[in-house]
Amino acid sequence: MRSAVIVFPGSNCDRDMAVALSNAGGRPAQMVWHKETKLPDNLDVVAIPGGFSFGDFLRCGAIAARAPIMQAVADFALRGGYVLGVCNGFQVMIEAKILPGALMRNRSLKFICKPVPLLVETTQSFFTQGYSRGQEIMLPVAHHDGNYIAPDDTLALLAKEDRIAFRYAENPNGSLNDIAGILSENRRCLGMMPHPERAVEPVHGLTGGKKLFEGLLHGMATAV
Repeated sequence: MRSAVIVFPGSNCDRDMAVALSNAGGRPAQMVWHKETKLPDNLDVVAIPGGFSFGDFLRCGAIAARAPIMQAVADFALRGGYVLGVCNGFQVMIEAKILPGALMRNRSLKFICKPVPLLVETTQSFFTQGYSRGQEIMLPVAHHDGNYIAPDDTLALLAKEDRIAFRYAENPNGSLNDIAGILSENRRCLGMMPHPERAVEPVHGLTGGKKLFEGLLHGMATAV
């Protein structure tokens, strides 16, 4: 699996994401600076990591979404490439219109950093096929702006098209319908607030994210 991780000023989960992708894919993930205008050739997956891109100035992910590399990422997604956005990466994907909705301040107006239980809502994607539908997993969250909102018709469409990947079993931030992660229309782009890359090895204390990366690799290995 050939993967790349986009790096913005303020990214702080880029190396964790690269290690998770590299370990799953058997080859090193390539790091791509935000000022680049092209992605490496022959990529399978692009990951937009968590962090505080550009210090979360203006609005979380808003500046990063307009970085030079993001046009290449959007084009990659339009061509059917796989894109994973975690935490700030999810915010960037929404600001770049790769995924619908918005992420507002947590209902408590406080930064939340703790493991939370999630329910796997669909297995119909490479990202989630390694789990069982309805399976409960634990992943860490670390965000101040993870409260997912969207118009009623968007929420209904996400549910109708089975594009809600994960819901919170115990909603920590006020997200509508307990949504923790959503898929794009072609199911090849996943945005989620919890951090799977921080839960892939026993030393992390949690391993609930491991099957996400393994499922992605397995899906690509068997797709062609």
